[in-house]
Amino acid sequence: MRLDIITLFPEMFAPIYTSIPARAQKRGLVEVGLVDLRAYGSGRHFQTDDIPYGGGSGMVMQPEPLGCAIEDAQKHGAPAHVIYLSPQGSPLNQKRVEDLAHNQQHLILICGHYEGIDERILQKYVHEEISLGDFVISGGELAAMVLADAVIRLLPGVIDSDSASNESFTTGILDYPYYTRPLEYKGLQVPEVLVHGDHKKIAEWRRRQALLNTARKRPDLLAKQNLSDAEREFLHQAGYPQD
Repeated sequence: MRLDIITLFPEMFAPIYTSIPARAQKRGLVEVGLVDLRAYGSGRHFQTDDIPYGGGSGMVMQPEPLGCAIEDAQKHGAPAHVIYLSPQGSPLNQKRVEDLAHNQQHLILICGHYEGIDERILQKYVHEEISLGDFVISGGELAAMVLADAVIRLLPGVIDSDSASNESFTTGILDYPYYTRPLEYKGLQVPEVLVHGDHKKIAEWRRRQALLNTARKRPDLLAKQNLSDAEREFLHQAGYPQD
């Protein structure tokens, strides 16, 4: 996959060259390009924004610099799917991340600023808008890093497939608790079932603990699950009855 990120602040993207994303790039599983939008600006100050038509506060990112940057980025690799990171977009979730990782070969991410971007860019180039949630941040860079990281780690060969398939939200519920050495920490013990190597019992314990985690932290997710009678009884006895 290729990822091109259009931004006014490429220096913010150091995290995309560390940890799992860095290893994926080193192994040739993904190529990440940073497109400095300021290079496409006009005048001595490389201007990329202007006041909005019709009046109002704030500034709007101009269409010419963005359009040129997008068209240049489109020249790299396969036909691109263009995403604008915006608080007006559809909320990002694991299913959308999986769709992008498995079905796209080239993503262009646009990092907005100020009051937003000229509407004609959305009409001409953008395929979808994505939001991290119902809140506003200073610009699209942080959102682009989150999306890029989430997509990269799901590309084939980046992380162990079993790890990815058991993560929170991938199964529709939250993950089960994890333990590692030492066996005892400040009076707290590793659950005995995890110590003796009975994989069937471990799988049953993990499933039940995942259900408990979800019931405690995200009960809304359980409403979408097709629970067995035994699982419903287990949750009922644990104090989390399911209607």
